[in-house]
Amino acid sequence: MPRLIVYSVMVLLMLALIPPVVAARVRATPSEGRPIHIIQDMDIQAKFKAQSENPEYADQRAMRPEVVGAVARGETYLNPHLQNGVVDGGWATSLPEAIKLELKTVERGQQRYNIYCAPCHGWNGSGQGPVNQRALSLMNNADGPPDGTSWTQARNLHDPGWSEQPIGQIFNTVTNGKNSMAGYESQITVEDRWAISIYVKALQRSQNAVMQDVPTSVREEWNR
Repeated sequence: MPRLIVYSVMVLLMLALIPPVVAARVRATPSEGRPIHIIQDMDIQAKFKAQSENPEYADQRAMRPEVVGAVARGETYLNPHLQNGVVDGGWATSLPEAIKLELKTVERGQQRYNIYCAPCHGWNGSGQGPVNQRALSLMNNADGPPDGTSWTQARNLHDPGWSEQPIGQIFNTVTNGKNSMAGYESQITVEDRWAISIYVKALQRSQNAVMQDVPTSVREEWNR
């Protein structure tokens, strides 16, 4: 094969390598310049930046205040039963229509309770959770309240006056907190707060259950 052809092929191959090498170099090197967009996507669009001026409005501000009376989707809070645990001005004794009383709801409530509630209230609701026990131990062994710090004993959910609370009141406490207990509205969804409330009622019932509470079919199965 003539050398001219060989050299020509070699030159063409080296030239063909230049674009990918340059592209790789550009991608690996930070640059303060604006990126090149072959397709003009949303990175390049007409817009007003925060705190900038907009002559279209009388106050010349690009950032607009919220529209009076506007409510975000899902935040209407027009269902006091679901959102507050209240029915006709009193604590609800039943579940909202959106919450189904079934095994998976109870199991979900147990899971969420063990995460958020058990550290203080204990896994059985007696108020002897690990955080509570640790705090009491530190306070009892200290010479005095350090820097005025104090600890309030976690509530035993089976105490009289608490075990009889309607489920709506329990839900409201989980949502908004009570006394030294903070609310969990921002951390737990409304469905999970109802699931926790259902599980708390199950825990309370478990401490005062009688044989008649067990379905007849289950009792017959035990007696076989």
